[in-house]
Amino acid sequence: MTPFTERVIAIIQGIPEGAVMTYGQIAALAGNHRAARQVVRILHSSSRAYALPWHRVVNARGEIALREDAARNEQASYLEAEGVAVDGRGRIDLEKYLFTPDDSFG
Repeated sequence: MTPFTERVIAIIQGIPEGAVMTYGQIAALAGNHRAARQVVRILHSSSRAYALPWHRVVNARGEIALREDAARNEQASYLEAEGVAVDGRGRIDLEKYLFTPDDSFG
């Protein structure tokens, strides 16, 4: 596992209940601000193995990025169960729910 992947996993594991982070934000904290798509791949391939709270990661506009309805609804349900408001279009208010960790992941 690369150091970048290890940092991404640690960052995602550190997102608290009731908060979200963006793919790009995670990539930047992990050391490569241009690697948001790599964060998507890591999340997809490692969520189960590392019990990652995958549902707490959204796109830069604060939207659920999953396209399939069942998956979008599942993510919205998980977020709402944690107290994160999700509107009818799958959007989250980043000003209210965005988690900004300290820089201890680098």
